[in-house]
Amino acid sequence: MSRRLAVVSAALDIQTGGGEVLAGAEKLPPAMAATESWPPNVAKATRLLHPRGVVVVADPDEPPLPFADEAFDLVTSRHPATVWWSEIARVLRPGGTYFAQHVGPASVWELVEYFLGPQPEARRKRHPDDESAAAEAAGLEIVDVRAERLGMEFFDVGAVIYFLRKVIWTVPGFTVEQYRGRLRELHEKIEDEGPFIARSSRTLIEARKPD
Repeated sequence: MSRRLAVVSAALDIQTGGGEVLAGAEKLPPAMAATESWPPNVAKATRLLHPRGVVVVADPDEPPLPFADEAFDLVTSRHPATVWWSEIARVLRPGGTYFAQHVGPASVWELVEYFLGPQPEARRKRHPDDESAAAEAAGLEIVDVRAERLGMEFFDVGAVIYFLRKVIWTVPGFTVEQYRGRLRELHEKIEDEGPFIARSSRTLIEARKPD
């Protein structure tokens, strides 16, 4: 992403979070914008990115993006909660690129199903094939798609609780009180068998707007 940002004239980072990933780029284009919906992150990203000339826009993560047609050479994102392909295609210039890392299908599913039981229908959500098809339906050409599953080790039940309280969409509505029994069982399982292993799922997507 850093290499790409260094050679374009205008770019947009969608759902930038606190701006940490974008701030890691060595060189930013003359026109650089970022969107974010969560007010604490908007404030954090503003403090971090404004000194580098980035315009941070508070945006509800719903169409339309608050930018004109064909405004950007490059649109990036890391872990967007929602992907509005038609809007991405609209704000890209002909020949422009969308380059992003998405959360992939069945991410940390071992933990999800430990607490919620089998979730066969939800397992397919965010599948790379489906996202590629949606991008193409919006008029983009798929250049590259790479999927990866990466190991996560939970060495104690406290780490599980911390993760589920921070990544709140993993087990919606999670509380220690509600899942005390399963947590105790998991504690004993870790004590007897070692770390609880889960797999995070990530997809790298590169799509291009035709000239």
